[in-house]
Amino acid sequence: MKTRSLARLGVYGFLLSAAAFFLVPLYVMLTTSFKSMDEIRAGSIFALPLAPSLDAWRAAWSEACTGVDCGGVSVGFWNSVTIAIPSVVLPLLLAAINGYALAWWKPRGANWLFGALMVGAFIPMQVMVYPLVKLLAAVGLYSSLPGIVLVHLVFAMPVMTLLFRNYYAGLPMELFKAARIDGGGFWRIFFQLVLPMSTPILIVAAIMQITGVWNDYIMGLTFAGREHQPMTVQLNNMINTVTGERLYNLNMAATILTSAVPLAVYFLSGRWFVRGIAAGAVK
Repeated sequence: MKTRSLARLGVYGFLLSAAAFFLVPLYVMLTTSFKSMDEIRAGSIFALPLAPSLDAWRAAWSEACTGVDCGGVSVGFWNSVTIAIPSVVLPLLLAAINGYALAWWKPRGANWLFGALMVGAFIPMQVMVYPLVKLLAAVGLYSSLPGIVLVHLVFAMPVMTLLFRNYYAGLPMELFKAARIDGGGFWRIFFQLVLPMSTPILIVAAIMQITGVWNDYIMGLTFAGREHQPMTVQLNNMINTVTGERLYNLNMAATILTSAVPLAVYFLSGRWFVRGIAAGAVK
């Protein structure tokens, strides 16, 4: 009993330490965002704001300069939404079809294709930046919304296909055979049988893709162009400005606003993510 109690204390101690490791920086960011610059200079970073104010949040959203534009991060927010929606829907749909075909239909060359996807999943995206720049420029898609969506689609396909293929491979083959006997074809089986059973993997894949696209910086900076810069690029431009006073409260507010969507996704769908993993979505 004594050993078990000590083990439990160790587990709780580790969990509390891990929580503090992640929550203390968030606490500092939140408190700083509600302080004035005079209070930030005079006080401790851990002190609560004496006169909380939303001025920094308003300025970060609609007034702060993110390069030559001074419209705040709200412009980048809508750019990120415009990029994220097709960059999530298209990879999930195509990866579900690919995974379904590779798991159950076994087309000619399926093993070779699956092997190529496995290799592609482990190639760093940085080594593909220059070839993609040349390719997209040649077809007129560089620095455009379709271009950045296509880039996210290309880099998402290996991992997403792997997830769907492994999930579908774990489903009972008898269901597929029974559907074939009843006259079901490729698309009918997919939409009426397979897709309704894909909720766990769809949730896992959607969370992974949403957070990956929203938090992306390199691809957005390289391929989106000036008119479609995502929120992360505008945040970097705002924080790294070299003119005028460095406004820490505004920078903290802008950072929290930029990370709000991924945080909301994890908080609202975290239990579904765990259920999807437990149901075999990740093997």
